[in-house]
Amino acid sequence: MHWLQELDLGLLRFFNQTLSNPVFDVVMPFLSGNAFFFPAIVIAGIAMLWKGEARARICLLMIILIVGPGDGFVINTIKSATGRARPYVTHSDIRQPGAKAPPQLKSSEDAEITEAVADVAPRKASRRSMPSAHAANWFCATTIFFIYFRRSLWFFLPLACLIAFSRLYNGVHYPGDVLLGAIVGAGYGAAGVWLFNALWQAFGRRWFPIWWNRLPSLIRPAVRPSDDSSRVEATASEMDAHWLRLGYVVITVLLLLRISYISGGEIQLSGDEAYQWTWSKHLALSYFSKPPMIALTQWLGTQIWGDTELGVRFFSPVLAAAVSLLLLQFFRRHVSSFAGFVLLLVSSTTPLLSVGATLMTIDPLLVFFWTLAMVAGWRATQPHGRTSDWAWAGLWMGLGFLSKYTALLQWLCWAVFFIAWKPARVHLQRPGPYVALLVNALCTLPVIIWNAQRDWITVVHVADNAGLDRRWNPRTFEFLGVEFALLNPIFFVGAIWASIAVWKRMRTNPLAIFLFSMGTPLFLVYFFWSFRTRILPNWIAPAILPMFCLMVLYWRDRWPEVCRWARPALTFGISLGAFAVVLMHEADLVSKFAGRPLPPKMDPMTRVRSYSDSGRVIERLRQEFRKDGQPVFIICGHYQQTGLFSFYIDEAKTNVSRNPVVYAERSSTPKNQYFFWPGYRDQRRRGENALFVRELGGPPLVDGWFFKWLGGETNLLLHSHRGKPAPASVLEDFESVTELGQFHARYRGRIFHTYQVFECRSLK
Repeated sequence: MHWLQELDLGLLRFFNQTLSNPVFDVVMPFLSGNAFFFPAIVIAGIAMLWKGEARARICLLMIILIVGPGDGFVINTIKSATGRARPYVTHSDIRQPGAKAPPQLKSSEDAEITEAVADVAPRKASRRSMPSAHAANWFCATTIFFIYFRRSLWFFLPLACLIAFSRLYNGVHYPGDVLLGAIVGAGYGAAGVWLFNALWQAFGRRWFPIWWNRLPSLIRPAVRPSDDSSRVEATASEMDAHWLRLGYVVITVLLLLRISYISGGEIQLSGDEAYQWTWSKHLALSYFSKPPMIALTQWLGTQIWGDTELGVRFFSPVLAAAVSLLLLQFFRRHVSSFAGFVLLLVSSTTPLLSVGATLMTIDPLLVFFWTLAMVAGWRATQPHGRTSDWAWAGLWMGLGFLSKYTALLQWLCWAVFFIAWKPARVHLQRPGPYVALLVNALCTLPVIIWNAQRDWITVVHVADNAGLDRRWNPRTFEFLGVEFALLNPIFFVGAIWASIAVWKRMRTNPLAIFLFSMGTPLFLVYFFWSFRTRILPNWIAPAILPMFCLMVLYWRDRWPEVCRWARPALTFGISLGAFAVVLMHEADLVSKFAGRPLPPKMDPMTRVRSYSDSGRVIERLRQEFRKDGQPVFIICGHYQQTGLFSFYIDEAKTNVSRNPVVYAERSSTPKNQYFFWPGYRDQRRRGENALFVRELGGPPLVDGWFFKWLGGETNLLLHSHRGKPAPASVLEDFESVTELGQFHARYRGRIFHTYQVFECRSLK
């Protein structure tokens, strides 16, 4: 095989060096990746979806279903198996036109830090060479286009070959890498189309017979006109069943994709998730800032899957699937399955809701129980509603309270409904609502008991978060702008429009009034409160689904008169939302098309990346400090860091519940849950050494960051942060405190987190 490697290297040098010229030095890096390519792809996709016929839309669907997953699973798996380094890593004479020179380090200390971190940070898949993902993606797309549009080969094949050649000219792949990528990409492109067509033949005929009769093949998509006009009523019923089954399929696929994404190691725990994971190791009636449900949920997840990211987050996609199934069934009974399916697409392409379907915080729990209470409450308010229905509604609201205190505002929503819908007030003369109130009150007892024993500290904390003791600082435009973006601009406008217009067009529709009451009042509470202080985007989370339900119901009734502009608006909203959701889950896709990754400050995934590397950096320093024989523990300047290092340092994870290795900074008053647990001064650690760790953040955005990002300069620079002295409590607790310097945690070579570390000797 040695001769084959020499041939590969010889051919590379021919393409990379012999054919070098000033024109190619400009053109080839541009072809490999530029800032204009990705927007062009998105625009072309929207055009195919909007203006294309069945063939174009199915072609686009196949590209979405095959190219991305093929890159993520097939190509990355082969890269991990081969482990072949890129040419410029192993051969110093390989040219890299367009690549920027390494940044100049500011001092020898920076060089030492970089070397130390490089020893810790493993090489990522981006440093692996075989096969070429660019070649695989382009030849896969070329194959799919050829299946559906034969003449497209005259355009896509030369373009794919040109981009494959650019990878050789730029010195980032060997010819064998490009050849293998092209063969594998074309292979799984054709195989993917065949597989989806085979699945359609096997299951489409049985589950979706009407659609299958109109479109019997996904390879030769010729839509047959429907000629069965004699069975209009039966066909309408069957179509309703079709949309319901399609909803089941989408929910199942999304659940599997989300679980696969969580378990695949693409992202790590956020600070709040890790912090609340430590709660699950100390189960209690309540906690400093939150009720106990999140700790119970994470405890159950880690009992099933262990102390892993999947264990911590397992119930987030499960709860999202359960909510989607619940609302799909609710709309099937009271509106239509098609409307329920549209609601499913809307909720799945809303960025804020998609985050809640991945990260396991208190919001997915609150949304789940709020929605259950809404559905049970609607059943309870019907003329045939039973007391047991009210009891279930009260239980779900009670469990919502045990998830997040915002659940108490659902009683405000009920008050609005009773005021707005007079026929519902008859229930106030019956025991049902009072049974619900009693059950809800019983669920608050764990929190009340815990707080009564601790001077009602949670009440003080919640009041502080609400800004009751602070001066007025209006942030309304910020609140509306953030929600406009995170709720998807099209859906945000549609929901607000429906909430306003419902009183003109649907004030006699009890379901519309009920859905309005279950969501819009909560949104308005935070809207008006934003005139006083800042509102975090997730605070309105339980209001989103009721408002979207109202939006779908309202626009469904108006569909015949607004179809001409509402259909493209809905299509654009779903496409825009899907793009945003994908980007929020894999921001590195930007580099696939723009040729440059996002700066960490702009990367939406910064708060869930490189924490395992952070743990390795700090653990390496701790082990070096232990060489004198004294035990060394860790003190963190923030509660989230305490949770993250407890999770991502193996010894700390093993001993988190009984003999912690990581502690929060000591304080004289309660600032977080760690105040109520034994601290490092209560663990008989007198005489031991410690590291004090404070996060300073990632590299700041410098002047002209956008243009420097396009040039690839910003993210590789080492920026020194202005450090702070050690806190007074640490100086008081130890005989001596010495600053070690600043240390960086990286993701794929980019600095994402910077830590200031102090050596603390001999605890007093």
